[in-house]
Amino acid sequence: MQITANGISLEYETHGPKDGPPIVLIRGLGSQMIHWPSELYEGLAARGYYVVRFDNRDVGLSQRCPHPDAPGDADDILARAAAGEPITAAYTLPDMARDVTGLMDALDIKTAHIFGISMGGAIAQYLVTDHADRLRSATIVMTAARPLIGSDQAATMLPALLSRPVGKDRYVAGWIEEHATNGSPGFPMTEDEIRAEAELAYSRGVDADGINRQVLAVIDASDRRPALAKATLPCQVIHGEDDALIPVELGAEIAATIPNCPFHRIAGMGHIITPKLAPQIVDIADSFITTSGR
Repeated sequence: MQITANGISLEYETHGPKDGPPIVLIRGLGSQMIHWPSELYEGLAARGYYVVRFDNRDVGLSQRCPHPDAPGDADDILARAAAGEPITAAYTLPDMARDVTGLMDALDIKTAHIFGISMGGAIAQYLVTDHADRLRSATIVMTAARPLIGSDQAATMLPALLSRPVGKDRYVAGWIEEHATNGSPGFPMTEDEIRAEAELAYSRGVDADGINRQVLAVIDASDRRPALAKATLPCQVIHGEDDALIPVELGAEIAATIPNCPFHRIAGMGHIITPKLAPQIVDIADSFITTSGR
């Protein structure tokens, strides 16, 4: 379903009782709402939550958001970086945080619990610091609060970060490789499951320029630690011991920065929430929310 939020069109779905406590799920870089395992959102819905999942701007079925002064094409971005030119981001993670509150507005949700992973976990941090009045609690998963790429590193790291248009077969193969590198070894998916998920994502819309605009938004993000240290909202952090992309120590740092913030370190969890891992995540999320007050 499509809805207008923060001035753009977002694809979304809801699950569970509409009068239940709302919880908004926020995805990471380049991924779509179909990458949430049903065991997660249906598991939360079965606990009585009104679950909202959506495609971030520039992915899946949500609106593409180019900007005339900001590149999205990988070759253009790399050429500007090589020339030492400033690279303007089309939008920022605070803009994407406003997409979440805009989605809540459009769905007539005054306050909600939020659950964000990776880039979505960074967006969740901006919601905690800038929009606390709209939140009931925040679950921050597999992410960091400090910038992971300095401005002096961007030019050398961009070639590995940027996306280029690929066909279906290469996209599916790439998602299988992603699971091999960054998946959750203690809670693996079969290759058939990974392939089916990737084929569905490709059919909904994979846009290299859109993903690159998200990459630039992530690189542009500020250090959230000073603001998080002043947070009063109930927050918890979940991170996998086997996360090969963002070390577990960076998740522990977030929990140590936010006052009274529990930290859940999960053995066998990498940088992907799989169907086998989802029930444990549901238990942690529900227990925290119930304890902190729905």
